[in-house]
Amino acid sequence: MIRRFFCLAAASCILSYTSLAQPSAASTKEQRMEWWREARFGMFIHWGVYAVPAGTYNGQKINRIGEWIMNRGKIPVAEYQKFAKDFNPVKYDADAWVRTAKEAGMKYIVITAKHHDGFALFDSKASKWDIVDASPYGKDLLKPLAEACRKYGIKLGFYYSHAQDWNNPGGAAARKVASEGWANPDSARIDAYTAANSGHWDPAQTTKTMAQYIDEVAVPQVKELLTNYGDVAVLWWDTPTGMTDEFAEKLNAELKLQPNIITNDRLKRPNFPGDYTTPEQRIPKVGEMDGKDWETCMTMNGSWGYKSYDNAWKPTATLIQNLIDIASKGGNYLLNIGPKADGTIPAESLERLKQVGDWMKVNGEAIYGTKGSPLKPLTWGRCTQKVEGGNTVLYFSVFEWPANGKLEIPGIKAKVKSAKLLSNGKAVKTSSAGDVLSLTLPAAATDPIASVIKVELKGSL
Repeated sequence: MIRRFFCLAAASCILSYTSLAQPSAASTKEQRMEWWREARFGMFIHWGVYAVPAGTYNGQKINRIGEWIMNRGKIPVAEYQKFAKDFNPVKYDADAWVRTAKEAGMKYIVITAKHHDGFALFDSKASKWDIVDASPYGKDLLKPLAEACRKYGIKLGFYYSHAQDWNNPGGAAARKVASEGWANPDSARIDAYTAANSGHWDPAQTTKTMAQYIDEVAVPQVKELLTNYGDVAVLWWDTPTGMTDEFAEKLNAELKLQPNIITNDRLKRPNFPGDYTTPEQRIPKVGEMDGKDWETCMTMNGSWGYKSYDNAWKPTATLIQNLIDIASKGGNYLLNIGPKADGTIPAESLERLKQVGDWMKVNGEAIYGTKGSPLKPLTWGRCTQKVEGGNTVLYFSVFEWPANGKLEIPGIKAKVKSAKLLSNGKAVKTSSAGDVLSLTLPAAATDPIASVIKVELKGSL
């Protein structure tokens, strides 16, 4: 009994010493997430072989997002791989891409190193289905991007489809019916085959098991991505179709190669939650994400990957107001571009990114390093905040300029130290009645999309 007590006591001491000697998981996460929370704005890049068909197969437009054309169109493996012969991005300029992101006010980039079609944009030793071995371009696309990110101080992240892979045998496939937009007489047969074969539609996809795919392709490729490109800030997993905890742990174990890396929540739910959650194509409601780190990823038009006839472009005003709305709720905005097969970025994307950048050059202070609004929702705009030197700074982004020149903001009792227009530094007159702060504004807005008023308060709200 005495011996047992001694062993338990010794184990307790060792445990206590270990807890004191090692930083807590929470503090480690806080350190890793610091830059990401400061950034608030990043660029998503969906690029791959799917940019060649650009939404059309055998003369038929395939419905829905462009990078899913192989699945939606049920294109056989051998047929899809022919597209790689025309994937020759000779106009690709990694330096220009990163400069575009930086000038737009973005602080990080996440690119599809490998999407669900399994095509790797890098020189992989684990599969010949990559840019070096399967395309006439023959060069790694990620190395120049990594170099440009280092040059311009932009954090680099890799999207990696770890479970779904429609070309490398054994990879999973989501069970989607044949595209409604494809007039294929065999669609019923394909749908039946897909339903009976875990989502696969081509026998070539099932010549190996998923366990073999994980061990022979996914794990080695993740190791390559985390070894060959310098610092990697983000690993962005996607669609854990067919994943098990055992498979996920093998992939998760490779993260030790990049001790400061952060990951999203899509490796394998619920046991691998990652560092932040990823609402897709939507902005959460107020209070929905309280206490969580989150990032809205969103397209500029309707598709992630390039689709030649997708002209549903969001206006620049929507993109800027989305960014402000997301920051006002404490989230990040990952805004997508879908480059063409020749390596150029669509003109519509470039135009919008420049306009967003023009706004950010003037008003970025209201976005970077801010926290969500401490106030109730505002009908005429959004609020972000910072705490500096024990005082509170509120940034009011006004979408609808008041016709009477007055803004009334409830919930503020603290004394105002200063108030000014962020664009030109001109003072704004304030007055208070109870917990309502009133701002007297110029007759016209300083910006047609969102004018920002910076209010410094003494102490905290």
